Amino acid sequence: MLSVSNVTMRYGSKLLFEDVSVSFVPGRRYGLTGPNGSGKSTFMKILTGELDAQKGTVVRPRKFGVLRQDQFAFDAYRVIDTVIMGNKPLWAALEERDRIYEKPEMTDADGMRLGELEGVIGDEDGYTAESDAAVLLQGLDIPDDIHERKMGEIQGGQKVRVLLAQALFGKPEALLLDEPTNYLDLDSIHWLQDFLHSYDGTLIAISHDRHFLNSVTTHTADIDYQTIITYTGGYDDMVMAKTQIRSTLESQNAQREKKIAQLNDFIARFAAGTRSSQVTSRRKEVERLQTNDLARSNIARPYIRFDQLRPSGKHVLEFKHVTKLYGDLKVIDGFTANVLRGEKICLMGRNGAGKTTLLKSLLANYPGLADKDFTLDSGAVFWGHEAQIGYFPQDVGATIEPGLTVAEWLHRWNPQSTVEEIRGILGQMLFSGEEGSKPTKALSGGEQARLAFCKLILTKPNFLIFDEPTNHLDLEAINALNIALQRYEGTVLLVTHDHDLIDEVATRLWNFKEDGIEDFQGPYSEWKGKHN
Repeated sequence: MLSVSNVTMRYGSKLLFEDVSVSFVPGRRYGLTGPNGSGKSTFMKILTGELDAQKGTVVRPRKFGVLRQDQFAFDAYRVIDTVIMGNKPLWAALEERDRIYEKPEMTDADGMRLGELEGVIGDEDGYTAESDAAVLLQGLDIPDDIHERKMGEIQGGQKVRVLLAQALFGKPEALLLDEPTNYLDLDSIHWLQDFLHSYDGTLIAISHDRHFLNSVTTHTADIDYQTIITYTGGYDDMVMAKTQIRSTLESQNAQREKKIAQLNDFIARFAAGTRSSQVTSRRKEVERLQTNDLARSNIARPYIRFDQLRPSGKHVLEFKHVTKLYGDLKVIDGFTANVLRGEKICLMGRNGAGKTTLLKSLLANYPGLADKDFTLDSGAVFWGHEAQIGYFPQDVGATIEPGLTVAEWLHRWNPQSTVEEIRGILGQMLFSGEEGSKPTKALSGGEQARLAFCKLILTKPNFLIFDEPTNHLDLEAINALNIALQRYEGTVLLVTHDHDLIDEVATRLWNFKEDGIEDFQGPYSEWKGKHN
């Protein structure tokens, strides 16, 4: 059983949650939700023991798996060993056994200890540990030839998947996963969903992937109103239940306030008259009916709306035989396509398949957006009449100049815009009041993403290109982006692994496969039906 009792946590004057008591039941899969800054990662660290609560107690199972966020902590170890470290008792026994065998001479005590260690290794399935770890790595698309390499030699996205395998290794009684889908492609996310469905322990997952939460979780622990409330069902079920409960409370308060106003009117009119007994009874009724102050939710929903200054021509982009090589590796091999105004194309495929490379290839001759260190090996790209591009790169922080305030940086993209217009757009994206004066160098990843959206809202391009826009967004911002892209009348190229964005936004798919790029003319539901 994993549970907390009367746990309180605050940072300075900011109270995250107070006197929280909640139990996480074996066999259930919990999504831990709440907006950025609500305390999700802090609560997860309290559960794992990385942080001590300022008040309260935590009960943990003997064996639990944790998705580690420090990608560099295991750089000196083999990939396969990093996974096995997920079972701490087993790894400790293996290391101690190796130290004993390395001694020039073993004592009788060493021999006795070896017998004890072999018992631990047997109990923890240590004799099949490497093959079990290899199965997990293969499921997460880590090929066999990488298993023996050091962690410091592999790419960041691969490291995340190895650390995920570490958390899953050793049949833990509880799994605590903080953003498990970060840097995973759609195939790996689907594999993880299937794996977690078969997991029979307690699962707690923080995720900004709505489809993942709806697909995997049976319950939702929501951090809001400075407490944690558990709801039955996935994320959408929680939102519906929470909204209904809030609406009911607000309606009851409104009815009580109306009744109190009527009673107070009677009291005011007859307080000095002959109906004192009736006045007294109504005063008691007012005291009984006093409305409850509803706690203020800390959920903040941005409002995103992408408009066009003017529409593009009908044929907005055409490219022929686009080819890009890195050394001897041909990443894009003669891809040809024509994009019409209003199409919304999602680029799908494994990490490293070439999605970002194709975007850079298409922008290679576009003024102001071409990467100066990137050259197209062959092919031709033609942008149509009046095509005006808004680009959201994967490393969006690198596009935000330091040494300015948020408002100053945004104003540079349209010097004719008024102070009121800049403030209004910043307010839409939750930069309220003094936050417009915040230095750009002090922005978090989520704030950088929201500021980049402000630029797109202000400049009103007719062709939007997004490369992994959801990486630093919370669920509310991702949902707002989803709705904005569905309503946008311009053209979209979108690289994402967010299932709902692909399913609900795309009208066409470019699917990156080992043998080339599949150009599918239709939505994701039709593509999935064809490929099942």
